[in-house]
Amino acid sequence: MSLTPMPASEAIAQLDMFDAVIDARSEDEFAEDRLPGAINWPTLNNAERIQIGTLYKQVNPFEARKRGAAIAARNIAAHIERDVIDKPKDWKPLTYCWRGGQRSGSLSLILSQIGFKVTIVEGGYKAFRAAIVQDTVQRVSQLKFQVVCGPTGNGKTRLLQAMRNCGAQVLDLEDLANHRSSVLGAVLGLKQPSQKGFDTLIWNQLRAFDPARPVFVESESKKVGNLSVPMALIEALRASTCLNLVLPDHQRVALLMEDYDHLIKDVDYFCGRLEALTALKGRSVVQAWQAQARAGAFAPVVLDLLHSHYDPAYLQSMVRNFKQFDSAVALHPRDRSPEAMTLIAQQVVSAA
Repeated sequence: MSLTPMPASEAIAQLDMFDAVIDARSEDEFAEDRLPGAINWPTLNNAERIQIGTLYKQVNPFEARKRGAAIAARNIAAHIERDVIDKPKDWKPLTYCWRGGQRSGSLSLILSQIGFKVTIVEGGYKAFRAAIVQDTVQRVSQLKFQVVCGPTGNGKTRLLQAMRNCGAQVLDLEDLANHRSSVLGAVLGLKQPSQKGFDTLIWNQLRAFDPARPVFVESESKKVGNLSVPMALIEALRASTCLNLVLPDHQRVALLMEDYDHLIKDVDYFCGRLEALTALKGRSVVQAWQAQARAGAFAPVVLDLLHSHYDPAYLQSMVRNFKQFDSAVALHPRDRSPEAMTLIAQQVVSAA
């Protein structure tokens, strides 16, 4: 029998050495956030966790523990029947639950008695969360960032994708956040992760980067949709070398209409999102944009949004927040095409 407790800081440093990472919490807890690559084996599922919690408060802890033990035993048996029978003797799982270790402890004890070498995270998910917050600060301090700047519609995301295809290290915060970081930036059909989940996704990307090579990232604000970027990362980006991507207005409008074609197909949704700008631009301006959109004249609306809203706000933010923006190297792709972005990406990556 081998059951080894491990501090969360050590567990995240050795995360890739385990054959499986098992989250013994309920489905809802797992959905909010979990260790990267974790699989969910609930010792108590959502309904059972509520049931036992209610019994704990309304009757007494002893009765709750008895009932909880019976349910947990059945669930653990089902996990073993379904997922463990085919595992070899040298299978090495890492387990955790919320904090106290009762749920993961029960699972881990049985797995260890079978003969597996089981490691359990001391302090559970709560300790893991504290460890990645601290480790994110450390990893950010070791990395050299190059920030791709440029107003809305200049193709920053397309350039980052081209850089990644060229073998560069890329941190795409909008992709991790499922949001394009603007009032119209919600990605159709995709929910944003939880804040804790977003933090873990960022940490998981950071730990994969080689500190000897630059990391390319877009010039984001403190928030991407409803999610906050870790402050240590924001501060590092604002002090980093900048690249300024430049496209002419007609290319920017065309790019945005390609990337946001779902808004053009759903005029009511587009007009509804424009309502969010009423406080800034006034009712008459927003209603004029909505009327143009309903008439199918999207290009003039997009151009007006760029000139009157996005561009001034972006420039003001860049000058105020990014220390090296004034000395940014200008990048001029011939157009918005993937081929043009790839050519620029190759030039930038080879010079980095």
